Amino acid sequence: MKPAVILWGVGEIGGVLARGFLRLGHPVVPVNRGDDPQAVAQAHPQPALVVIAVGEAALPAVLRQVPDWWKDRLLLLQNELLPMHWQQAGLEQPTVVSVWFEKKPGKGPLPLLPSPVFGPHAQLLSDALQAVGLEARILPSEQALLEELVLKNLYILTTNIGGLRQGGTTGTCWAQHRDFACALAREILQLQEALAGTTLDEAALLEGMEQAFLADPDHACMGRSAPARLQRVLEQAERLGIAMPLTREIAQARA
Repeated sequence: MKPAVILWGVGEIGGVLARGFLRLGHPVVPVNRGDDPQAVAQAHPQPALVVIAVGEAALPAVLRQVPDWWKDRLLLLQNELLPMHWQQAGLEQPTVVSVWFEKKPGKGPLPLLPSPVFGPHAQLLSDALQAVGLEARILPSEQALLEELVLKNLYILTTNIGGLRQGGTTGTCWAQHRDFACALAREILQLQEALAGTTLDEAALLEGMEQAFLADPDHACMGRSAPARLQRVLEQAERLGIAMPLTREIAQARA
């Protein structure tokens, strides 16, 4: 029997991955809320992979609980993820995937774009996604991973925060409010660059964001997490001394 895959957080995305690993012949062992991860780790000290599939707000606390002997086997898949999040937890190079498919309750996964993945267990994750009909793309470098993470963050934050003012879908946003979306994305990119400590290719990222907008033009811009995302962005901007006038204008209009 192949070694187990640990699934820490059994939500919709985690469920998709679990089916993929099972089809590859790996038993899947869940870590549910309230479980003792140390007990699970003692029972499975050498898993093939440990998938951290909790939401972004829960990630720091979960990473503090990861047993040392699991730390070279982690897969991270959260939105709003940047290298600082695993570096602050003392992780050198987890496997990281930028998920570009959606999974709603009662429906099959909806692929939008190939999901880029980088890290020591990238091939295993790619094989699991392909086993359930989803396309992955293994990246060549840490720099490529950073660019992909920032691109996903631009898409998530621009659609969510922009949706708080404009509403609608990504298709209507791009067709009718493109200048607004690009101006907001540039503010968010400035924040992402400050958080990552580097400068990135604005034109390439905006082009990638356009592809993501149009990959699912009927997708609603404003998800239920939008207000919390706006608050996080403003707190980060305040801490780093970044003005973000358009983002603040959106927040003030909601006050």
